[in-house]
Amino acid sequence: MGRSSRVIAGLTRLLAVSLGLFVLYTAAFGQFESLIQRAVFTGFVVAVTLLLYPLGAGRPWRPLGAVVDLALVLVSLAACFYITVNHAVIMTSLPMAESHDIWLTVGLVIAVLEAARRAVGVIFPGIVLAGLAYAFFGQYLSGPLAHRGFDIYFVTETLLLGDLGIWGMLTSVASTTIAAFVLFGSMLLYTGTGQTFMDLAARIGGRSPGGAAKIATIASGLFGTISGSAVANVATTGNFTIPLMKRTGYRPAFAGAVEAVASTGGQIAPPIMGAAAFVMAEILGIGYADVMIAAIMPAFLFYLGVFLTVHVAALRGRLPLVPEDQIPSWASVLRLARLLPIVAAFGGLLIGVFTGRSVQTSAFWGIAALVVAHVLVRVRSLQDAKDMARLLVNALDDAGRGLVLIGVLLVGAQILVAMINMTGVGISLSSLIASLAGNSIFLLALLVAAICMVLGMGIPTTAAYVLVAAVLAPALTRSGVEPIVAHMFVFYFATISVITPPVCVAVFIAAGLARTPWLPVGIEAVKLAAVTYVVPFLFLMYPGMLAAGGWLAIGEALLSGVLFVIAFAILFGGARITRWRVVDIAAPLVMAGLAIAPYAGGLIASAIIGAGLIFLWARR
Repeated sequence: MGRSSRVIAGLTRLLAVSLGLFVLYTAAFGQFESLIQRAVFTGFVVAVTLLLYPLGAGRPWRPLGAVVDLALVLVSLAACFYITVNHAVIMTSLPMAESHDIWLTVGLVIAVLEAARRAVGVIFPGIVLAGLAYAFFGQYLSGPLAHRGFDIYFVTETLLLGDLGIWGMLTSVASTTIAAFVLFGSMLLYTGTGQTFMDLAARIGGRSPGGAAKIATIASGLFGTISGSAVANVATTGNFTIPLMKRTGYRPAFAGAVEAVASTGGQIAPPIMGAAAFVMAEILGIGYADVMIAAIMPAFLFYLGVFLTVHVAALRGRLPLVPEDQIPSWASVLRLARLLPIVAAFGGLLIGVFTGRSVQTSAFWGIAALVVAHVLVRVRSLQDAKDMARLLVNALDDAGRGLVLIGVLLVGAQILVAMINMTGVGISLSSLIASLAGNSIFLLALLVAAICMVLGMGIPTTAAYVLVAAVLAPALTRSGVEPIVAHMFVFYFATISVITPPVCVAVFIAAGLARTPWLPVGIEAVKLAAVTYVVPFLFLMYPGMLAAGGWLAIGEALLSGVLFVIAFAILFGGARITRWRVVDIAAPLVMAGLAIAPYAGGLIASAIIGAGLIFLWARR
């Protein structure tokens, strides 16, 4: 590594650790004034991203790339510093845009979109650019999508000189709630929790049929409560689980699909869901605890579906158990030194949430409890204390780097949302979709689901959710759907777009680790996650699915969901129940249809069919 590279690496680490400390401080003592909080966060995130992904790295023209990087860093920091210094004037007098404001806005937007391009590819910044182009040239369109037109001064005032543009709600939630939980996750991982989760999964599922795939399902679900990112989840746990599944007889395509699907579930599984869940709470104006409670039953049904489908497939294929020597003992997994930090961390977090503290303060309580517990069980000498300090610095560094993806995505998405709100195109599109569906809620939901998955392809879940929440959720709410139901509906379809061909990022990563073509992995992933393509429609039929309507409604929704999941597991797991394949297919389909029928007789009939199928299968 040359001297310049070492300097850049050192500067990157310094900025990442500083960002981690900024997040830790504001989680503990409260955020700064809104514009200061968001501007400081944005400046850090853009600078770290541009340094982490240098332009022209390894190319002969890298010196030119370094100049471009420096220019982008300086202009973004200048814009953020300008907002920090002038925040009071901006919030009290709504200043008119001047020439220097325009240049700062243009420079900051370019820096944010270039950072997003380097971090996640060209698709997402391309969508944001399309939104900006529409703001400037939409008046030349005809029909319902045309608008009155906006000049550069008005766009600058919207984006830079107020709290509804770049510094809007998405940047706010990224700089506070999400940032605190990214730091919480980094602290958990650097104190050894990730390996503990993996060992727990191996101990729980390893010695049952389909043990290797169940390990993947449990481990990816547990790890997903920390990362909230399907791609990060696959890349982390997949390195262990996919080779293990292949060694115990699973086809590479099925092994990759199990990991991709289980990792995707981490974004919808409480208590720490993906970043999109925090954004949802902010959009709906409700507490994160409410979103978390609403997500419990759908997440349970998701993982129950994967678990049962894997179980059926393992029994059908007579796959071997995981060898005992590859599974840690209960004694090693349940040692106090390993469990106390986990219990303390999640205990502190949940106590904070359920006693009404802010989400970021609750995350700080979890971090503080984790650090105290880790010191109690690990620190016995001065060297241990030094190692602990080094570990904390590394966790801060990791959190700062981890905020790169989320930060630039949400700041970029905030630019897009500002343009959608300014032009009114979200209302126009939702009205158009509603008119196409007529008076049919079911047809409207089908259209929204299809568009959600198309819009979500190729971009991370959080950005996909923001996009569909702005454009498609209003179409459902205008038709009488409750806001949380509408947002959960689009959230689920935005989430599973990462495993839905043809652009399925989580599948691509899993296929690479399984060393097999991605299309068979994608097909198997759709089969494994088949339940999740239907469960969001149950939100519309059963309010209890999202913990609404009282205990009777919740019980009815749970019974319907479980029967439906069992039917799909039998069907897509390929269970051989009778001598006639057509019966093996038709009976679970009838069971699934009756399970979601909106009357009690359907549930009873579905349960009877399910009991009969399980009895026949067990005998055979």
